[in-house]
Amino acid sequence: GKLIDRVYNTYRLMHTHQTVEFVRRKSAQYGSCSQRRMSVMEALQLLDQLVDESDPDVDFPNSFHAFQTAEGIRRAHPDKGRAGARPGRPVPRRVPGPGLTRPRSPPDWFHLVGLLHDLGKVLVLFGEPQWAVVGDTFPVGCKVQKSVVYGDSTFHENPDTKDPRYSTEYGMYQPGCGLDNVLMSWGHDGEFGALGGGSLLGTEPPAPNGALVPPGAAFYMVRFHSFYPWHAHGDYGHLCSEEDRRMLPWLREINKFDLYTKQEELPDVQQLRAYYQGLIDKYCPGQLCW
Repeated sequence: GKLIDRVYNTYRLMHTHQTVEFVRRKSAQYGSCSQRRMSVMEALQLLDQLVDESDPDVDFPNSFHAFQTAEGIRRAHPDKGRAGARPGRPVPRRVPGPGLTRPRSPPDWFHLVGLLHDLGKVLVLFGEPQWAVVGDTFPVGCKVQKSVVYGDSTFHENPDTKDPRYSTEYGMYQPGCGLDNVLMSWGHDGEFGALGGGSLLGTEPPAPNGALVPPGAAFYMVRFHSFYPWHAHGDYGHLCSEEDRRMLPWLREINKFDLYTKQEELPDVQQLRAYYQGLIDKYCPGQLCW
């Protein structure tokens, strides 16, 4: 149908144009956080104007998906901290498999991660085409793995696939180099850190106005939540570090709510706004640079 055609065309354009050169150029363009200043809630309201053309499950503005995801997390992981208290780090629990840990019930910062996980999609409202912003991510600079969505039919015009530097299993990377050292396809996940997210999800510079900073797992979840070939299918493990494997349960945890809270029945945003404004005021108040 038309929806699937729209999704396929978005990925075809993405897989044609997402190259090492493109990612480096876009990262440099947005790395200075000089697009505009606005609050988190203002950025969320911008997403009222965006319907994600890569998503076959929904045809409503992305702002509703943000609240659906956050509310799903909130129901499963109720707030364990009193207002204004510094949230503790979750205590990891060992699960089967080398190096893997599963997060115990996180405090309220996890609710905020659900609300903000797609906030990088404001790039579309800054003038970027959707193929450069939305959708599943993948590493550039190495061979495309089988689980990349539509990967068998959409990369034939991507010049990197014909470049011997980038077309082998490891490409320009070293074994086990870690995802921190891998250049991911450019889009809303990674660039949220280069926009407003770096100051509120555990990276430098510190959060403004003395706000509390959630642990690094929060930023990791936002940065790699769309990397389905890794967290859902196990591809690209040859590039991952022990730290990536330690973080894998976090990605799978947020993925449950990112995928399975999408419903045609939309949340009452006005009713929910006060709770989430309180989290924003707690962790990322005021105007942020984007």
